[in-house]
Amino acid sequence: MTRPLVVVLVVGLTRSMLGKNTPNLNRVAQDGFVAPVDPILPAVTCSAQSTILTGTLPQSHGIVANGWYFRDLSEIWLWRQSNRLVGGEKLWEAAKKRQPDLRCAKMFWWYNMYSTADISVTPRPIYPADGRKIPSAYSEPPELADELQRQCGTFPLFNFWGPTAGIQSSEWIARASRRVFDERRPELTLVYLPHLDYCLQRLGPNDPQVAPEIRSVDGVAGELIDHVRGQGADVVVLSEYGIENATGVVRINQRLREAGLLRVQETLGWELLDAGASRAFAVADHQIAHVYVRDPSDLGRVRELLSKEPGIERVLDESGKRDVGLDHPRSGELVAVAEPGHWFAYYYWLDESRAPDFARTVDIHRKPGYDPVELFLDPQKPLVKGRVLWTLAKKTIGLRYLMDVIPLDPSLVRGTHGRITTDPDEGPLVMSTRSDQAFDRCHMTDLKRFLLDHLD
Repeated sequence: MTRPLVVVLVVGLTRSMLGKNTPNLNRVAQDGFVAPVDPILPAVTCSAQSTILTGTLPQSHGIVANGWYFRDLSEIWLWRQSNRLVGGEKLWEAAKKRQPDLRCAKMFWWYNMYSTADISVTPRPIYPADGRKIPSAYSEPPELADELQRQCGTFPLFNFWGPTAGIQSSEWIARASRRVFDERRPELTLVYLPHLDYCLQRLGPNDPQVAPEIRSVDGVAGELIDHVRGQGADVVVLSEYGIENATGVVRINQRLREAGLLRVQETLGWELLDAGASRAFAVADHQIAHVYVRDPSDLGRVRELLSKEPGIERVLDESGKRDVGLDHPRSGELVAVAEPGHWFAYYYWLDESRAPDFARTVDIHRKPGYDPVELFLDPQKPLVKGRVLWTLAKKTIGLRYLMDVIPLDPSLVRGTHGRITTDPDEGPLVMSTRSDQAFDRCHMTDLKRFLLDHLD
């Protein structure tokens, strides 16, 4: 009979963090082993998780970033949820070929809707017609989300992302995962603990304030790990990427606009990126940017323009994309990679007064690029916390509201990721309670096979 396997993904965890602040994670390594993992490009959440679960690169599974330009819609979409976007055989599908009765619980890993996993839970806010955003979750089976929220409380959506993101969301996920493990007994459980992502992007990895945050997530992970190990489970701890200090920002879309390549549409005095009408624009995603160029005759000009832009290390064409495994139809015609310490801001307006209203809100689905500034409250707004409380009060009595408390200052961001890290102690890792599965180093594409070996 297969021993249960619980895979705990601790976002941003690196070997350099292991030590006095991680007594619980240290025990996993001491009982088994810990090793560095060579990351993929881009080293971002959706791409990395898809590689871990399929054992392939983005050129095969198709998740070229956390979002991309859907050419047939002429629209940019980030943070989609459907697992049908991910190509290739998933870990649990391969495991079921060996053990048809194996059950998999997928707890908050991305692309968690409509998959072939037996059990899944993922954030899914409710959006009534009056403009409210109500915290909730989506699950398979459907009744599980309500069951877990009765047991654990409402999923703390506003602690999962945004300026109030914190340990509460990881605590909730760990509690819910423990209940699923106890009550539904899956042979494979995948758990996502995002906490370190927040403080590392806000503060940078070298800030002294990061240490207590590492202790916090170690405590959350440790309680879960001890519980499942006490019931005979093997445990694997993974991370997707390491986070480095952010020292500069590249405003790639503003450069394309100044060159006459990016077009906007004026609406109510705001400017909206008009992707379908633009000759070139970028979908910024941490330290990479997919650059979509409508007319092939513009490729040389766009590549030359971006190659000269400070903060951009290289611009990948078809050959370059193929070399790193990013040659997929969803990728941009060009892919820009930032220099160490730099990252790409999505901003496309040239006058801040023309920025759209959603730019100053937490709105991951309408922004045409990733925005880590959503982790901050605007320090320039007087009594900003009071404004938040007043806005929430209006929400409770059913009034429409705009939570416009996010700054437009990318210099606030202190940590970033997406490039391939060169120092193995500062990149992703894997650890296991199984010493018989030990190795010195592996590539991220090897992790699927490694996890399957734990289930034999």
